[in-house]
Parts: sequence; structure tokens; C-alpha cells
Amino acid sequence: MSTDFWSPLKLSIEIALVSGIIVIVAGILFGRWMANRNFKGKLFLETVLLLPLVLPPTVVGFLLIIIFGKNSVLGNLITWLFNQPVMFTWWAAVIASTVVAFPLMYQSTKTGFESVDVDIENAARVDGANKWQVFFFISIPLALKSIVSGGILSFTRALGEFGATLMFAGNLPGKTQTTPLAIYMAIGSGNMSLAWSWVICMIGISFLMLLSVHLLKA
Repeated sequence: MSTDFWSPLKLSIEIALVSGIIVIVAGILFGRWMANRNFKGKLFLETVLLLPLVLPPTVVGFLLIIIFGKNSVLGNLITWLFNQPVMFTWWAAVIASTVVAFPLMYQSTKTGFESVDVDIENAARVDGANKWQVFFFISIPLALKSIVSGGILSFTRALGEFGATLMFAGNLPGKTQTTPLAIYMAIGSGNMSLAWSWVICMIGISFLMLLSVHLLKA
């Protein structure tokens, strides 16, 4: 097939992989910190962390523009550091995918860490393990199924991200045009055969990802 066909697929997978790595690391850290912990403001913080899951993608995209736009402090700092704004770049697509995929990873890892038997962790501490040894050799292995499931779901969500990416990263062929955006453009131009090809690929990848989650939990 032509380069024009593979380019959006390749770009989508690259963006989903990078955002997936970020989400997995952040999800594990936040999930472990929030699990079995009570403090003032926890409910508010958890609501904020899960908010992108229910917000319309256009709202997420709008907020990203406000946070990272040229009129924001963070946006100006990024422009000063890298000599270019982050909007309408490959990294903007990564940020958008990361934000919308994070809640799935966070919820899954928090549930996994909450299911870990605290007595096992305490026994390891009594035997001389420090908090990081307990974390890496006890907590993570015992919550591994939830972590892997969350990672797969997050990757799949990042792969299918559309609205926030369109608003924040734009629709630049070969640069930020992911497969969902390419499907949208193909339908708009009446190229249904090309749109169907991308749709079938996305359905196939998503099906395999979800099937692996079910097999993992079986």
C-alpha cells in the first residue's frame, strides 16, 4: 500500500506508545500513592484525575490550548526552552493522548494496589525491605495484572484519540494526522475505500488489545 496509507497508522502507534509509557509510569505512581490512603481533599483530587474520562474531547482540547497556548506561562516557557511552541506538533498529540488515556491507567492501578494484601507488604518490611524494595518486588508483582490491563486499555484509548488531538495538535499530514483524523478526512473527501481500510485496521488492533485484556483476567 502507499505511504499515505501507512503514515497515519505509524504515527498513531508511535504516539500511543509514547503516551502509553508516560501514562503507565504516572498511573503506577499516582495509583500506588492514592491506594489505601485517606487525606483531606482526596475525593477532590481523584475527581480531577478522572475528569478527562467523562469530559467531551473538545473541552479537553480547549483546556490544553489554555494551559499550553502562547498566552500561558507554561506555553511561553516551552517556547523559550525549545524555541518553538508545543501546539500543532507531534508532542502536542502525545500530550492530548496522555491526558485522555491517564484515567484508565490510574483507575486500574489503584484498584490493583488496593487489592494487595497489606500483611504481605508489612511482612517484607519486618524482614528488612525498604519502601522501594517493597514497592518494586512486592506491590507491583501482586498488582501486575491490573497494571498490564490498564496499560493495554490506555494504549488503545490513546490510539483512538480524536477530538483533543484535532484541537490541540491539528491535522497535519505526516506530522499530527493520526488514523482517526485521517479517517475523518477520507470520509469528508468521499474516499470511502481508504476510510474503510483504516477503519478495519483500527477495529483489528482494538479487538486484539481488548481480547488480550480479557485473556489476562481469565
